[in-house]
Amino acid sequence: MDRQAWLAQRRAAVVAVYNAEAATYDDNLYPADMQPEWVTRVLRLTPRGSAVLDAPCGTGRYFLARRERGHCRSVVRHAGQGPGQEPAVSLEQRSLQDLSDAAVTIDGMENVPPENWLTVLANQRDAVPPGGVLYLTVEELTDRSVDQAFEALSARGLPAVRGEVVEGDVAGYHYYPGRERVLSWLADGRSDVIDEDFSAQMTGATDTSSCEATVTARDARSPRTLG
Repeated sequence: MDRQAWLAQRRAAVVAVYNAEAATYDDNLYPADMQPEWVTRVLRLTPRGSAVLDAPCGTGRYFLARRERGHCRSVVRHAGQGPGQEPAVSLEQRSLQDLSDAAVTIDGMENVPPENWLTVLANQRDAVPPGGVLYLTVEELTDRSVDQAFEALSARGLPAVRGEVVEGDVAGYHYYPGRERVLSWLADGRSDVIDEDFSAQMTGATDTSSCEATVTARDARSPRTLG
């Protein structure tokens, strides 16, 4: 099977899963102990009344926190993610230059294939002004789990690359680039990583635990730091 045809198939599967789960998505939220703290830290760097670009997975569980701190919100949805509750634009198809003062992407990058990862990341960074803050999470699996998934897909003759997973609790498709690779992409002279952390959480995707890496970067031209 051609890789682009396979990715289109996977994308359709992801959309179908999110559409089917949309009505009850918030009934069984997964634990995410770090995320509220980090959202608050990012918002402290952003003046009241500022626009925050939000490209989340799901229904946007942290929208209320932004409203309570007097921030506006701009909602986007990357292709392959389920429908949101508001009109959305695609991070893969549109430049979002000067759209907001900060950008937040929580659990939204897992459905982005490797071919589009750097484009989505670049568009998020372009959406904030010099000194603006970008906060994103990156889910991780163990090398063993990633290798097993790749071997299984390759054995079926599918045009997958290492890091792609389609079985288990992945809504039809997840891509796991690995935290070190993401950090290297951020450390390209355009951004400074000013903090990172991770926490282990159980996932149905494999028989092992996964880690959620939390990364905050700022434009390298600004002396602003994370408080």
